[in-house]
Amino acid sequence: MVRLMDLDPWKLSQSGRKKQDYGPRVNFRKQKLKVADFQGLPSFSREVVRRMGLYPGLEDFQPVEQCNLDYSPERGSAIDPHLDDTWLWGERLVSLNLLSPTVMSMSREAPDTLLLSSAPTTGPKDSVDNLITPSWSVLCQDVEVAIPIPRCSLLVLTGAARHQWTHAIHRRHITARRVCATFRELSAEFQPGGRQQDLGRELLQISCSFQGRPV
Repeated sequence: MVRLMDLDPWKLSQSGRKKQDYGPRVNFRKQKLKVADFQGLPSFSREVVRRMGLYPGLEDFQPVEQCNLDYSPERGSAIDPHLDDTWLWGERLVSLNLLSPTVMSMSREAPDTLLLSSAPTTGPKDSVDNLITPSWSVLCQDVEVAIPIPRCSLLVLTGAARHQWTHAIHRRHITARRVCATFRELSAEFQPGGRQQDLGRELLQISCSFQGRPV
């Protein structure tokens, strides 16, 4: 799959990354998009999308955008903590990790606290009555959750992980070339019954043609 990606040019992006976008051109600040140059997802992703639908929770996942990111330790590649847009992109963010393992670091800037617990300890007879689980409160800003992402694994962000916890890739966790293909679905505004359902239907039809080139 990466060999097929490399047949098309990679554009320089921020923080030492390169990228390829298959999707509509979007101005998130003004909440406007252009369909003109969008020709769909790439042909080599057709089988990937089909296989995604075999997993519980992704049966109805219909991506309309694919963003390929190329990370390299030589370029000091990383991505800062961020939340993905919610005006255009829907509930699930699905990423396919290729070539090398890495770590996704998740954090939360909320002003409240989290209750943390350590592994339980038991008494001499391992009685349930003797189970003790120490716990303590810490500020959200002081917590970072490190999620190992093996090579050729699929990661889905949804719920609180999608909307409340930012995600990032630190430079120290890029030790070899890493390529990530992230797939995004439409938000409720572009789904059937939404204010822009007609535009959403057009985007989905184009996406499913699998005739795309990077825009």
